Amino acid sequence: MDLKITEALRGYNATKAVKPSGDDSSTGNTLGRAAQDFTETLTRAETVAQQAMTGQADPHALVEALTNSQLAVETAVTVRDKVVEAYQEILRMPV
Repeated sequence: MDLKITEALRGYNATKAVKPSGDDSSTGNTLGRAAQDFTETLTRAETVAQQAMTGQADPHALVEALTNSQLAVETAVTVRDKVVEAYQEILRMPV
């Protein structure tokens, strides 16, 4: 997978803007917590990667952080795909 650094930074900055909503519904709270956990996972991975580049973190911590961030991104993509699939199924329903 070949990504340019600017595209990666733009994608990461987009995740920083995701903040949990303040509504009281359980679905809203769950989605808000999921978004917050996703952002924290990516932030932790970035911090450990920077520390590894400067020699302040061991390689095992770097691999663990990158694996966690990869799992978080794959999960987010899977959820997105399921939401799009459900939306398309709704559009196909007869009125």
